[in-house]
Parts: sequence; C-alpha cells; structure tokens
Amino acid sequence: MAHINVPEGVPGIRSLVMFRPETGKYLYELAQELLRGESPLSQAERELIAAYVSKRNDCLFCMSSHAAAARCLYQSDEAIVDEVLKDMSSAAISDKMKALLNIAGKVQILGKEVTKEDIDLAKQEGATDKELHDTVLIAAAFCMFNRYVDGLASFTPTDPEVYKEMGKHMVKGYNLPPKQTS
Repeated sequence: MAHINVPEGVPGIRSLVMFRPETGKYLYELAQELLRGESPLSQAERELIAAYVSKRNDCLFCMSSHAAAARCLYQSDEAIVDEVLKDMSSAAISDKMKALLNIAGKVQILGKEVTKEDIDLAKQEGATDKELHDTVLIAAAFCMFNRYVDGLASFTPTDPEVYKEMGKHMVKGYNLPPKQTS
C-alpha cells in the first residue's frame, strides 16, 4: 500500500502522477524526450539503460516496465534485455553499449564515480558526446524516478504479464494519465 492516498490499483509512477499531475506532467515530458526523442541511441538502447539502472536501484516496478518496453523495441532480439539484466558484461551487446552501461552504472552509484578513463573507453568504442550525455542523463533521471516510485511505496504488480502489456503501451510514448474526476 502506498504511503500516500493515490488511486488504488494504479501501478508505479502512474498513480503518483495522477496524484500530482502538475508535477507529473514534467516527469512524463522528461521521460518522453529521454526515451522517445531524437538521440543517436536507439529507443531500445535507451529503455535498456533505464531498465539497467532501475535494476541496480532495486526498483522492481521501473526495472520490469522499462525492460518490457525494451523487449518490445528489440523485437526478435528481446533476449538481449534479460542477458544485460542478468550479467551486462557477458551480454551479447556491442562493446560501446557495454561501456555506456558501465557509465550508467557508475552514475547510479554517484555521478563522481564516472572517470575520464570510463569516458575515454566509451569514446574508443565509438560513443559520441551526445550518446554519453544521453546515457548519463537517462541514468540520473531514472535514479530520481526509482526513488520517487519506491519512496512513496507505489503499487508494484508482480505478474510479468502486466508488465508485458505495459511495455506495449510504453513504446507508443509517455503520455500523462487522464485526470481523475471526483
């Protein structure tokens, strides 16, 4: 049960945004821009970063929902998502993506953990400044989203099928839930 009076049965951040749409609007706009906006990183890669950081933060709702979205976006390569969440270093992803996820993992701990060597390695693997920027911002934003969802104990479904359906909707974009009528 959530720590505040949010719509019952509405999972994760959605219930919190319904509680405070005036602030939630900006969170949804940020997620839309980060995960669906223009970027040299694919939407699948950006969702994977979100899921990876959320797993490291032990945020079951965000990890499960963004992993589901990433699976939808990776389509026939959806197993990549579970490989990364199990063991990023042995996953069948590019060395560039491993370097970017390494940076995202360091941001999850503390931004100052990212070293010049981490950045240089990512650049050696072909990462651009914009990819580095987007990776760090997605990781930082998801630390905030994870803490928001877990800090208020929002409803977290346990049925994987719920997330599968959620993922199908998320790939279409991040839209504010309809306003509640009392």
